[in-house]
Amino acid sequence: MMVLTTSAETNAEISKNYQENIDLLNHLLGYPDSFDIVLREMVIGGKKIAIYSINGMISRPAINLIMNTFVELERAELSVNALEKLVKNKINDLQVTEVQTMDEIVYFLLSGAMAILIEGKTQAIVVDLRTFPGRMPEEPDIERVTRGSRDGFTETLLFNTILLRRRLRDPKLRMKLVQAGSRSKTDVCIAYIEDITNADMVTEIEREIQNIKIDGIPMAEKTVEEFILGSKFWNPFPRVRYTERPDVAAMHLLEGNVIVIVDTSPSVIVAPVTLWHHVQHAEEYRQEPVVGAFLRWIRFLAIFLSVFLLPAWLAGALNTQALPEWLRFIGVEKIAKIGLFPQVIIGDIGIDMLRMAAIHTPTPLATALGLVAVFMMGDVAIKVGLFNPEVIMYLAFAAVGTFATPSYELSMANRLVRLFLIIMVGLFNFWGLGIGTILVFFLLWRTKSFGIPYLWPLIPLDIKALGTILVRSPVPIANKRPSILKPKDRIRQPEARKE
Repeated sequence: MMVLTTSAETNAEISKNYQENIDLLNHLLGYPDSFDIVLREMVIGGKKIAIYSINGMISRPAINLIMNTFVELERAELSVNALEKLVKNKINDLQVTEVQTMDEIVYFLLSGAMAILIEGKTQAIVVDLRTFPGRMPEEPDIERVTRGSRDGFTETLLFNTILLRRRLRDPKLRMKLVQAGSRSKTDVCIAYIEDITNADMVTEIEREIQNIKIDGIPMAEKTVEEFILGSKFWNPFPRVRYTERPDVAAMHLLEGNVIVIVDTSPSVIVAPVTLWHHVQHAEEYRQEPVVGAFLRWIRFLAIFLSVFLLPAWLAGALNTQALPEWLRFIGVEKIAKIGLFPQVIIGDIGIDMLRMAAIHTPTPLATALGLVAVFMMGDVAIKVGLFNPEVIMYLAFAAVGTFATPSYELSMANRLVRLFLIIMVGLFNFWGLGIGTILVFFLLWRTKSFGIPYLWPLIPLDIKALGTILVRSPVPIANKRPSILKPKDRIRQPEARKE
């Protein structure tokens, strides 16, 4: 018969009755049914000791040190102030915590720590010996740079906080730890700089994370985002930014943003953000200012073309008589067996199919997939008269612009916007393009990230801030933090260097 665990059991305080504590913990942890729960009972100096751990989550050298410490203890040390002597005198080079409830023991134990119970004591010792299976920091695939650091966040929360601490040796950098998920109890870290970041924003984000009511968040940061912002099915635009680069996250901390790190995820959340956060890339700040500005404008152009080029060409090709004489060359001389509108729809969806196929294709077969796509879906389709060459060309331009978008989430949103505009053009021609563009702009205008307007500094207009968006400014003159974030300290360089 299944025995249900009650909240009274998990919140129970540690009893002086040793066997009662062992029976309750075994029941809560499912011992011995769960093979990875390790229980070792010992008698040292006439006192019973129970040591709980999770197999594979603790450091073997460290646990050997603990065991040797117990062997060296004398009877007097266990009978009089055993906890104090053990914590203060014996285990002095490890992180040790005293806990009083079963809930605390279960939480720390399932997080990878080791729990020690001593007969007759109403406190337990938790020793942090955690070691997680994981990869070393490496450069993220999506945010590669020509020059710059090659480390990136990993799936281990502690590694990620260390990468931030390494770049910001500021005693005001705060790392608040909260848990989300009634069953998963996933660690979520809220990072911010205390004397820069707006305190109300930190409080709001922390409150929203603590209010997450769900059994678990195995999808990590995306689940957290949907809870703290509220999922709006009809709005594809990302209202937070994801990054796997510690230098990018550190830069946002200095600007007054909040970083949310979720254990088991290599991506961290940057909040709040505007649309322009998604169109900037670390590469721009690794080059000379004029080169960075040039790269930014090329990227802006690519993003614009990825959204509007294909719908605008389709509108013109379907209504060449409405175009001026010098633009009529964009039309097609002879429409293929399939109409232009279905061709564009099929081609646009086909690009997404190829993208998904490439993700799921093993690396050795990726080249073969590319050849199939080029010859079967491109060259052969044109030769048999199913597609016009112009359609393939403009689809390629749109795809290149999509892949040039720094933010993967924004590129996905732009794909949906492009498809929406294509459908509007197919239904209402030029009017559809105009109406669709206005609707998209209205959606962007209505979108907010933690109360921050998504189109700032364009709407509401801030000329100086807009200038820093359009042109990559040299770092020595970019001495103010974004005013829209309402930072406590707006000045980054109190004694800015004067030329």
